[in-house]
Amino acid sequence: MSLKIALFSDFICHFCYIGFATLRGLRAEFDFALEWRGYEIHPCWPAEGMPVERVASEAVRRAAWERIKALADAIELPMRLPSILSNSRLALEAAEFALDAGKDEEFEERVYRAYFNEGANIGDAAVVGALAAEVGLDRGQLEAALASRKYWLKLENNALIAHQQGIGGVPTFVINGFPLVGAQSPDMMRQVMLRAAERLAAQ
Repeated sequence: MSLKIALFSDFICHFCYIGFATLRGLRAEFDFALEWRGYEIHPCWPAEGMPVERVASEAVRRAAWERIKALADAIELPMRLPSILSNSRLALEAAEFALDAGKDEEFEERVYRAYFNEGANIGDAAVVGALAAEVGLDRGQLEAALASRKYWLKLENNALIAHQQGIGGVPTFVINGFPLVGAQSPDMMRQVMLRAAERLAAQ
């Protein structure tokens, strides 16, 4: 029986990308079903994005980036500090569309890489559409779904579920009902998943 893992995450969160990559790196060792749950952390950021300088000083950014880079380097995950802080709403809605189409992991990885490696503004509808098409999603169907706001409601529901479960930050992994907050090292994630698998086998 496979583990069930829900991942509450946002594309503009450095630690979410690291956590996502760490978890995917353990696929060869564990049988698990991953359910993405988009969780928007900065809904107030403008749709067109904004320069990173508006949020923090260079010294603060440098200190934060050193920690982020160390975690990314530990799992050999290339990352660059974005110069534009994107509003993630459209990308998160598109991820829900990708989930329904069975291409969620491919799309999520592509969006993360576009934002943290290529400097793409993932708040731009044209960028999101192009990334979706790259992983085989129907761009016209996606645009229609975004226009209908169907997936906006799904994100609101994700936020409600998170609140009901006491989740207030990302990334949060809910592994067979047990929450694990924050990006973890591969060894720590492995230990947690081993314990979850043992509990599941004992049931």
